[in-house]
Amino acid sequence: MPSIRRHLLAIAMSLIALGFGTSALAQEKLTLAQNRSPISGVSIVAKQKKFFEKHGLDVTVANFTTGKQCLDTVVGGGADIATTAEAPTTAAAMSGQKIAFLARTQYSDLKTLTAASAGIKTAQDLKGKRLAFTAGTGGEVYTMSLLKKAGLGKDDVQLVNLRPQDMVNAMASGSIDAYNTWEPHINNGKKALGAKAAEIDTRGVYAETFNIVVMQDLLAKRRPVVLAFMRALIEAEEWMKANREESIAVVAEFVGMPREDLAAVYDNFIYEVVLDDRTLNVLTQHAAWRLSSGNAPTGATMPDFRKVIAADVLKSIAPARVKVPGL
Repeated sequence: MPSIRRHLLAIAMSLIALGFGTSALAQEKLTLAQNRSPISGVSIVAKQKKFFEKHGLDVTVANFTTGKQCLDTVVGGGADIATTAEAPTTAAAMSGQKIAFLARTQYSDLKTLTAASAGIKTAQDLKGKRLAFTAGTGGEVYTMSLLKKAGLGKDDVQLVNLRPQDMVNAMASGSIDAYNTWEPHINNGKKALGAKAAEIDTRGVYAETFNIVVMQDLLAKRRPVVLAFMRALIEAEEWMKANREESIAVVAEFVGMPREDLAAVYDNFIYEVVLDDRTLNVLTQHAAWRLSSGNAPTGATMPDFRKVIAADVLKSIAPARVKVPGL
């Protein structure tokens, strides 16, 4: 019996020496609602390269096609943690949901792909055209921002609400003239349609963020587990920066796209686990857009995002990553 105990102790000490800690012996369970897209690259790598396991977590991943679905699932109690964009985040905050925003993990520009036959060369040429977007996501804000910059209103185009994965087929069938969305759906359209599609230059109009959000009660009840989750994400981000080519391969395989397709757009995705001015500004600007456009609940006011953002989580494990004074 003493020899068995010595053997178990040796195993435990070996795990600690390897950086697994004693938590590896009894992993905590979490469910992650994740957008199965390169925008979720950090959490994808954390799962696929076993960084969650290293930090004592048994993470079950439920995959969705939008961040809105992810956050709705968490708010409804179907998952513990969401990867989500700023649009669902502001909607939840303005409707009084008790969410806790933990960090931004990625940002990237949204884009517009057009049918070559529609003769759309600039954003102004969208007038009178059938334009697809995804309601309730950053794609909606991008669409309205793009129209405004072009001197157009929503009544100047025929708006069509579609899921990102349905846009390519809709354009191929001729039922839309252009679509607004995020990668890899733009690149997918270029590949599928070839010379029948063309991207217009909309750089700088709107960069969507992707973020980690939980409910406040989960954070209060399971704070050590949430801290472990965030540590795993930070390690995943660091690994991605040190292993670019393998990172592309891991993410591409998981999301089901050819490696060369992801490689072509990979640098559009800026992966970093941070809280910075961009994070706060995008949330504030998006909420202001909701209020001015009527896309907010009746009686809603501008949320105090410094209270929605649970900066103490990231600050406690990686203070240099909290770059907004006063958070």
